[in-house]
Amino acid sequence: MTDRELKRMSRAGLLELLSEQSRELDRLREENERLSESLRDREILLRESGSIAEAALKLNGVFEAAQSAADQYLSSVRHIYDRLPETDSEG
Repeated sequence: MTDRELKRMSRAGLLELLSEQSRELDRLREENERLSESLRDREILLRESGSIAEAALKLNGVFEAAQSAADQYLSSVRHIYDRLPETDSEG
């Protein structure tokens, strides 16, 4: 709307226009707040997913260490078993 059109409007028309603008401003503020909240939620999810991925990698390392320890234990048991004298199982 041009300045000339605004000057020709009645007070009632100007008040109505001002009221419409105020409602639009309120609507936009609410939308802005919803979008900001949504963005915060997504940022939290991204941070948490990064933490979950990091935790999974750490757990993977723990499982690898546990598997290595189990492999070493089985190897030592086999080594001991292989060194045992053979016995006759027919008693």
